[in-house]
Amino acid sequence: MKKIGFIGAGNMGGALVLAACKTKNEYEILVADKFPEKVLELTKKTNGRAKESSALEISEKCDMIFLGVKPNFIESTLNEIMPALEKRDEKPTLVSMAAGVKIAKIAGVTNKICPVIRIMPNTPVSLGEGMILYDICPVVTEEIENLFLDVLSFAGKLDKLSEELIDAGCALSGCGPAFVFMFIDALAKGAENCGLSREKAIAYAVQTVVGSAKLLGSSDKTPSELRDAVCSPGGSTIEGVRTLNERDFDGIVQSAIKASFEKTKLLGKQ
Repeated sequence: MKKIGFIGAGNMGGALVLAACKTKNEYEILVADKFPEKVLELTKKTNGRAKESSALEISEKCDMIFLGVKPNFIESTLNEIMPALEKRDEKPTLVSMAAGVKIAKIAGVTNKICPVIRIMPNTPVSLGEGMILYDICPVVTEEIENLFLDVLSFAGKLDKLSEELIDAGCALSGCGPAFVFMFIDALAKGAENCGLSREKAIAYAVQTVVGSAKLLGSSDKTPSELRDAVCSPGGSTIEGVRTLNERDFDGIVQSAIKASFEKTKLLGKQ
């Protein structure tokens, strides 16, 4: 039985654990975190499939190790598990989700003894609706890649992307959920100001965003074309669109993506 380990069970690492525990294949899933209560919570949520472990045990036993630590802790984490990795005949694959940290850095710290996969997931992976961008180092075999894809098969959509573009993708799919939540909250607040209750406003906003996204995803039309289809001349929708344009809605959103992109690149240099 393949053993899959997770070192770090924060928001993102924990979300991937939940997704991995939904796979049909009988992987043994081990989880380590400096806060034991996080692992205990995941164990309960997965009916015991996610098992409490330690970074040392994971580095000694697992075939694939997900590193769910922040970028500034990635090097110290690797240095901690290196002695165990060096002793192993069959080296595990390291899967890093540290924003901005390149495959070459992971390989450098580990003296290139392990295959490396770099991923950029987002939190909706816990519901099977995530977007996961990934790239692999040259020594990752087809067998390893297929194992990786199977472990995260219930996480959402996976897309192989050249590493030089992953930071840009991270600014959109990785940071994007926060921007979407802000937009939903703003929609709801606007409706509240018009008289709706908070509960109904949130429910309507959520369904509107979900439905609109599904409509776009199943359509051959562009976002602009679908927007125009909703805007009747002289109607209420076009009045709201005009207000958004006057406040430079497009420019604000693009600036947010740009700021996240630049910060992601900076994190990789620290």
